[in-house]
Amino acid sequence: MNKSVSVKIYHGYGHKNNLVVYGHVFKRKAKAAQIFSNNIFVNIVHLFTLFVLKPYPFVRVRLQFFDQTIDNKTEHDGFFKFEWKALQDVEAGWHFVKVEAIDENDNVLSSSEGKVYIPHITQYAFISDIDDTVMISHSATIGRRLRELFIKNPRTRKTFPDAAKHYQQLALSHTNRNQPNPFFYVSSSEWNLYDYLLETFRFNKLPDGAFLLNTLKRWSDLVKTGKTGHEGKLLRVMRILDAFPNQKFVFFGDNSQQDPTIYTLIVEKYPNNIAAVYIRNIRPEKEEETRNLLDKVKAKNVSALLFDDSSEAIEHSKSIGLIQ
Repeated sequence: MNKSVSVKIYHGYGHKNNLVVYGHVFKRKAKAAQIFSNNIFVNIVHLFTLFVLKPYPFVRVRLQFFDQTIDNKTEHDGFFKFEWKALQDVEAGWHFVKVEAIDENDNVLSSSEGKVYIPHITQYAFISDIDDTVMISHSATIGRRLRELFIKNPRTRKTFPDAAKHYQQLALSHTNRNQPNPFFYVSSSEWNLYDYLLETFRFNKLPDGAFLLNTLKRWSDLVKTGKTGHEGKLLRVMRILDAFPNQKFVFFGDNSQQDPTIYTLIVEKYPNNIAAVYIRNIRPEKEEETRNLLDKVKAKNVSALLFDDSSEAIEHSKSIGLIQ
């Protein structure tokens, strides 16, 4: 094993005929255990380490899933994606995968274990944005956004009141505790922040789910975090819909950036697959524009709500039967 090389695997998702796992291989990656400190300098140093990395481009990677072995190569930024069909039926739930980075002489440089989530066959699935939809981020203002990132750690980041309560109720709606509805968290935030976001969601008791984030950034681009990749976000959402054609989806977003436009485009393309669209009203100056877009959603017989507080969204979900 080459101790300087590391493999990072992100939670994957899918079903027997369409399994997907993402990850990165790094030649060098700063290793720093998260310290949940209120000290601004400790938090700044830790955040900085998340962006200090050297991706390993075009290296061979090998995935092992039960008795299957699949080979691939990383892209120019060290990113890899495995997409495959299982040879056997796969039970719903979390399953382990192993990914190895391999040199030209077939030596294993590094390996890591990850997990892939097979949702239960449920009526609903949920796709949610993260910044300013679940987590207070001030995405529209770069100074305030960086202040949230630098000053706070994953356990002191604030989520919106009742957001976790709403998502918990939706996770168990029209199903049971052992077969929760699947959640997908799709964001313009970068893969650098994966562990950070995972801990924030776990600490705030949000439902488990698969995260689909944006291209890695280096430390020199730290000030641009979360400001790009909206086209990629559209493609990631559409990919999830294509993977689960038999489930009705509910979207959550906000009007700080492009969510209303992205979700309206998807509803116009897949009206029969969408049950509802929820947009948090973060920017009142965009309220009229957002309502006009949601009118297009409603014209496709899809429920839609622009809301200020999650309590409003909960009541709406009850009124349309999303929450029993």
